[in-house]
Amino acid sequence: MTIWVDADACPGTIKELIIRAARRLNIMAVFVANKYISIPESSYVASRRIGLNPEAVDMHITENARAGDVVVTQDIPLASSLVAKGAIVISTRGELFTEDNIGERLAIRNFMQGLREAGGITPGPKEFAQKDGRRFADTLDRVLTRRLKTKTA
Repeated sequence: MTIWVDADACPGTIKELIIRAARRLNIMAVFVANKYISIPESSYVASRRIGLNPEAVDMHITENARAGDVVVTQDIPLASSLVAKGAIVISTRGELFTEDNIGERLAIRNFMQGLREAGGITPGPKEFAQKDGRRFADTLDRVLTRRLKTKTA
């Protein structure tokens, strides 16, 4: 199992939580970005700087993530393609994307994008709050614990 992180827009607190979990549980965490990402040296943490094409990070994660891997992203279309592959996908705010909810999330995202493209003004994302970090930590811990139990069973 690998933790893949869509790292370009990932909040620093979330990166730290992922790094701590990877080290504690001896799980590889790979941070993929279009820019340089500063991460500590560790045999369980790596970064991959991908080309400047805005879709390059998504393509790299989609091509490399396997069923059962954990992916952290805010990108709903990326989450949708990964859920279809059997990956476990978590938003940086701790929302677990599943086959049951990803269709609705993608429809809302597409609707809002259509509004913006038609000239409508939509609210931006809420500011990242401390409760978002706690929710992410809880979801990540729950997912990793479940994955490690099924892996050893």
